[in-house]
Amino acid sequence: MKVLIKQATIVHSNSPFNGQQKDIFIEDGIIQLISDSITKQAEHVIDPANLHVSIGWMDIYSQFCDPGYEYRETLETGAAAAAAGGFTDVLVLPNTNPIIHTKSQVEYVIQKSKNKPVNIYPLGAVSKNAAGAELAEMYDMQQSGAVAFSDGTNSIQSPGLLLKALQYVLAFDGTILQVADDKSINPQGLINEGIVSTQLGLSGKPAIAEELMIARDIELVKYTGSKIHFTGVSTKKGIEMISKAKADGLQVSFSVTPYHAVFCDEDLKSYDTNLKVNPPLRTKEDVEAVKLAIVNGEADAIASHHIPQNYDAKVCEFEYAKYGMIGLETLFGVVGKYLPVNSSNNTGSWSIEKLITLLSTAPRKLFNLSIPEIKEGAIATLTLFNPSAEFIFEESMIASKSKNTPFIGSPLKGKVIGIVNGNNLYLN
Repeated sequence: MKVLIKQATIVHSNSPFNGQQKDIFIEDGIIQLISDSITKQAEHVIDPANLHVSIGWMDIYSQFCDPGYEYRETLETGAAAAAAGGFTDVLVLPNTNPIIHTKSQVEYVIQKSKNKPVNIYPLGAVSKNAAGAELAEMYDMQQSGAVAFSDGTNSIQSPGLLLKALQYVLAFDGTILQVADDKSINPQGLINEGIVSTQLGLSGKPAIAEELMIARDIELVKYTGSKIHFTGVSTKKGIEMISKAKADGLQVSFSVTPYHAVFCDEDLKSYDTNLKVNPPLRTKEDVEAVKLAIVNGEADAIASHHIPQNYDAKVCEFEYAKYGMIGLETLFGVVGKYLPVNSSNNTGSWSIEKLITLLSTAPRKLFNLSIPEIKEGAIATLTLFNPSAEFIFEESMIASKSKNTPFIGSPLKGKVIGIVNGNNLYLN
């Protein structure tokens, strides 16, 4: 297959072509030529207005539900959603049925993911059945292709178990990925505890449930010298604690979701079940802290937290609705709309280059994955996008099997044109 990308502005801080407008010719998945003007024949010529190209983006927290919950998402539909959102690489959660907690289940995901437009990497469960009671065989899973370890949507409640896991992964420089949520603190909580939860008559989940677990896990990292990554961090204090731990030299990192930078608990007054997420939407002050963490470079990555839920799990009373929203296909447009690039703030300039680094280079560094290059002779791992395109996000644009997103009908800014991943081409 021959692909010719015309007059694309290259956005990649490590490339000598960064900021330059070039033609890129790809044959059989390899970048053959980068030049000011290329006239070679190709089956696919890509030349929309204001075309930009970067190395392929990576998401570190998505649920593809296969095996066991294919009515919500499959590896095929998840891969299509990722490609539509501009992602060439995705880490998928182990919360399937059965749980991905053995090497054979890791191998199942890897084998079934072959020949998909995106690279799918399984996260191995830390504990057997992600139940938090007994360590899973992490070394075997790592040898079979698990790139990191997490109980996914099940936060690790036992400090003793997490301590053992952190010590265990030291042998192969592994990373534990954690959503901080102390479930012993009002496990019936539905939304953030505060004025809004009282007004709506909904049980509240206090911010301290997240912050206590962050503090605990930081202490465990200090003790073990291991690595942990917090994802979905949603409170100002949580961000401050992690930033201090990083400044102290601990191997602690964190990512935030786009929706925690857009919505606050006051938006739940409509009882929109698509906004029922975990960690819950916090206060306006927390939203501003998440935004600032992105634009000032405190956050190590932006994670979609793509959690598909079927129709019946969301079209019901708020109390009974399942947690989560899909996010792969809206991530770039949401960030472009609500955190517009090249805007000034009190910590410096937020640019398209910094945003693309958060989506591409940064997540790969977190999990010791090789970083693609934009140069002649390299395997093509590219995302094509127009950062200034404005559009209304419609349900018909969703490639995911589930449609649980609050952004249907919303104006977004930043349109993904498609991806080139080796010999795979996906265009929206």
